[in-house]
Parts: sequence; structure tokens; C-alpha cells
Amino acid sequence: MSKPFQFKQFKIEQDRCAMKIGTDGVLLGAWTRIDQKPDSILDIGTGTGVIALMLAQRCSADLVDALELDEDAYEQAVENFEQSPWGDRLFCYHAHLYEFATEIEDTYDLIVCNPPFFEGSVALQEEQTNSKARVNARFEESMPFDLLVASVNQLLNPEGIFSVIIPRMREEEFIKIAAQANLYPSHITHVKGNPEVVSKRSIIEFSRKQNSINKDELIIETTRHQYTQEYIDLVEDFYIKM
Repeated sequence: MSKPFQFKQFKIEQDRCAMKIGTDGVLLGAWTRIDQKPDSILDIGTGTGVIALMLAQRCSADLVDALELDEDAYEQAVENFEQSPWGDRLFCYHAHLYEFATEIEDTYDLIVCNPPFFEGSVALQEEQTNSKARVNARFEESMPFDLLVASVNQLLNPEGIFSVIIPRMREEEFIKIAAQANLYPSHITHVKGNPEVVSKRSIIEFSRKQNSINKDELIIETTRHQYTQEYIDLVEDFYIKM
């Protein structure tokens, strides 16, 4: 059984979720820009609910909605929301993204997503060794990029922002798909585990305006467990030991 993950201001129960707390979700929750003071937020594929909870901690949005297809993860996210300090602002829907996007009439000031994906041989190993729920949680057929982008286009306010974290190798492909829905990158951060490796993740902010793109890089560690000041500054409001 997976132990609860204790953040500074909230706790995540994750024993029923296929995808546990990981760096990608925490990075997105901390990196996403909120200086536009969003009143309504949607976290697509919320899993444990960690990104929605981080955004509820960071801003005073009246509505922080989340969407989750897997029943066990949905129920766990609801529990995590209810036991948090912001339970009155958090709500989770149990539905498929296509169903949600076509039936909901609301639009959002901010949409975030840490979408499922597979990466080469790692995917095959997971498929052979792990539960079906974990495989589904990481398998992009459950949320292909074109469905994600089309749904965001439907659900995002005209002045809204969409933030996503994806594999670095899929960045160009994702940006092309987004452009077809008139969503354009305004900020891209390439994430590297340490200075010696290639960047594995891209965190991207999209809007409906075509402006110059702010590009930068985030290195997580200098050596094992020696975190960079940039990473500490980003996540220290959340991690207890940081």
C-alpha cells in the first residue's frame, strides 16, 4: 500500500491511484502562471488531485474543477479534496474528456494537464509488469493529444491560459496540433534532471495570442539530492523537506 504524501499544507492519499505523486505533476502545479488571477480552473486527468490542490493553495480562484476517468482515482481525488483546506472550492467530475467537453457549458480562465504518455521501451516494461490501471493512466490512447487540444479549445475562455507538461521529444508535434486550434505557446521551459543530461520534459503555456515565446531551462539537481536554487524556489511552498 502506498503511503500518503504529506505536503506543507495538504496531504495526498494515493493508495488507490495508478499514478502516484511524481515530479511532473508537482512541477506543473508550481510552474503554472497565476498572476492573471484566474477565477475558474480546470485540471484535466487529475489523478490524485495534486495539481488542482496546488493551484487552490496558490490562488483564490472561486472554482477549481478537476476531471478524472478512472473510478478509483476519481474517488481518491474527491477524498483528497474534501480533507484539504480548500474543499469548498474544489470539485471533481467523473467523466471522459470528450463527454465533458461536449456537454459542459462552462469555460475556464486556466486549464492545466499532465497528460498520459508512453516512452519507448519503458512503456513495454510497464505494460508487462504493472497493473492495467497504471498502464491506462500512462497510455495516451485514453487522452490523445488531438482530443486534449480540441477539448481545451472548447473549454478555454478567449483570454484564458492552458499549461501542459509533455515529453521534450513530443514538443514540436504538440505545438503543431495546438496551432490548428488557434492555441499558441507563450512560455516554454525545458526540464533537465541534472546539467549532464538532455532535457526530458517541456512545460508549455499556451494562449490564443501569437506573441514572442519566452524560452528557458530548469535544472532540478546539480548532483544527487543537491537541488538547484531555481528548483527550490519553485517548489519550496509545497515540499516539507525543501
